[in-house]
Amino acid sequence: MLKKWIVIVNPNAGGGKCGRDWPKIETLLLKTKLDFESILTERKFHAMVLSRKFIKQGHRNFIVVGGDGTLHEVINGIFSQEGIQTTEITLGVIPVGTGNDWSRMFGIPRQYEKAIQTLITGNTFIQDIGRVLYTRNDKIVQRYFLNIAGMGFDAMVAQKSNDLKEKGKTGKLLYFWNIFIGLFGYKHFPASLNIDGEINECDIFSMNIGICQFSGGGMKQVPNAIADDGIFDLTIIKKIGKFNVIKSLPMLYNGRIIKHPRVMALNGKKIKIESDKEVFLETDGESLGNAPFEFEIIPRSLKVITAS
Repeated sequence: MLKKWIVIVNPNAGGGKCGRDWPKIETLLLKTKLDFESILTERKFHAMVLSRKFIKQGHRNFIVVGGDGTLHEVINGIFSQEGIQTTEITLGVIPVGTGNDWSRMFGIPRQYEKAIQTLITGNTFIQDIGRVLYTRNDKIVQRYFLNIAGMGFDAMVAQKSNDLKEKGKTGKLLYFWNIFIGLFGYKHFPASLNIDGEINECDIFSMNIGICQFSGGGMKQVPNAIADDGIFDLTIIKKIGKFNVIKSLPMLYNGRIIKHPRVMALNGKKIKIESDKEVFLETDGESLGNAPFEFEIIPRSLKVITAS
């Protein structure tokens, strides 16, 4: 096993901020005693390919310089390889994304010097990982996620935001704009939820399945989520009026959304979701495919470096 750290850098993260700031970050890393090799991603899914490649070469220590999307790609590389146990790999992050919601959960600082100090301290935590099956182009696809999966309105806003990212536009104001614009014309969807064998039928506006608590750049949509308890936490916003959504936005940030009369908070290990309507999915902010969905928790399967 090689002790060198592999640093995977996404220069497009944070609307290009990562690429602009990488020379500064690299200089700070060079001042430490970390033995590392850095690689810049060149295309979408490149981080996934790189993580698999370096694991095969014997590397077990990885640092992601980027955002939630880059983390998402790296953990999919880790979990799609079959050579070693995933808990043998250690994953750290220097957050330079737009939302940085996974890092927010674990108190990892946005300041580069402090984030690097967190890596050096090396406090580790073994968290759960989610696995989801979904449909894309009439094929069943599997994907792993480390933070939150969103469906319905949440996934639609993520898709609009990702479309803007592809055009080089990013930021919280654009995310809010997509929320308000998206409300007009969006409709709820009827769904059948099978949670550990218990069936629920309901009309859903939006739904989140969380390992961690934050998404959308600081929204606390699954405030009761515990990252190593082996259980998904679900927040289901049922059919709701547009102005009620706007009025309730502060509750998404302070975690009180689960107290709303139109919201259900549930939990489970295996979740199946079916609908007659076209329902889209995002995980860790990345737009994927559509229903039906099958979620399964993989308990305590990823070793990460945290701030405490």
